[in-house]
Amino acid sequence: MPPTLRWDIVCRVVDNFGDAGVCFRLARTLAAEHGIVVTLWIDDVTILAHIVPSLRGGHVDAVVDGVRVRALATCTPHESDLPDVVVEAFGCGLPDAYLCAMAARPSRRVWIVLEYLSAEPWIDASHALPSPHPRLPLMRWFWFPGFTAHSGGLLREADLLARRDAFQGHAGARAALWRELGVDAGDALAISLFCYPNAALPALLDAWADADERIVCATPVGTASAQIDAWTKGAVPHPGMPFVRGRLTLVAVPFVDQDAFDRRLWASDLNFVRGEDSFVRAQWAARPFVWHAYPQAADAHLAKMDAFLSRLEARLDAPTRRAVRDFWYAWNTGDAPASAAAWPAYRHALPALERAGRAWAADLAGRPDLASALVGFCESKL
Repeated sequence: MPPTLRWDIVCRVVDNFGDAGVCFRLARTLAAEHGIVVTLWIDDVTILAHIVPSLRGGHVDAVVDGVRVRALATCTPHESDLPDVVVEAFGCGLPDAYLCAMAARPSRRVWIVLEYLSAEPWIDASHALPSPHPRLPLMRWFWFPGFTAHSGGLLREADLLARRDAFQGHAGARAALWRELGVDAGDALAISLFCYPNAALPALLDAWADADERIVCATPVGTASAQIDAWTKGAVPHPGMPFVRGRLTLVAVPFVDQDAFDRRLWASDLNFVRGEDSFVRAQWAARPFVWHAYPQAADAHLAKMDAFLSRLEARLDAPTRRAVRDFWYAWNTGDAPASAAAWPAYRHALPALERAGRAWAADLAGRPDLASALVGFCESKL
């Protein structure tokens, strides 16, 4: 039997739930599917606790789903404490003490810099390249998640699509989940809304309230709170107390663990997602979705969105491509009038997007998942 490998994942939270979510999902997949002993060092445990309920008591050293979660501030390793592999998430930097310990014993250790997910073509040429540390006798390897066979892949548990299909194939699963959220979805258009603060949201809520169909929308507590507070004139929905205006029922729901969030995506007819972790999960859900890319200076996030759309839209006819681009651009630029104006065409495109999304997910699932590919790469370097 080969020795059990030890991995550390180091995370500093920038994009709230996206950074923490990706790191925890990777950690638990490594533990559950590859038998790796994993420690997740994170600088803000309270953020992770939103989606890992057992951490909500303020625990700074706990084992959850086979992953040891520890506060990064307590990380003072010695040479003998170091793992076989360290994953530096999103170029967050390793603590000085960690670097010094690594430099004291640089052999038989792999240092991975896990980059942010991108659909931009240049990542294929940069994926899995080495880069020596500028001061220390250490080598880093850059791992780029992505959508092609030449990238680092996407996080996906081995049984994910089977669980999705079983849920979506169960006649009463959708209705039961929405009842748990506090509303009878029935034949309404069911929307899951998880976004950053967005100036376009009130106008979109107006469009939904004035729609010809009934719409139910669930949003985690605190999501775009300023916009929702303004739109409801202070009557913000709380769990168990929906807000109704016109044809729209707006439901506030608590944050849940990652498996429960997956089921919410599976049970919705349209998913608004943000950042990286929920963006990937929406694709595996094989439902129509709208991605709110993490806003960056000089609108750099729009280039990332455009690169992804260029890959996705190859499966779409011209009217559907136009509907998607118009709505996604309006939403990601916070253009309230344009978002409301683009909604009817986007709503009309949902059936076509459903078909395309299922085919897209099946294609992605034909490639190695990120955790498996990363494990194979690291083992080849040890």
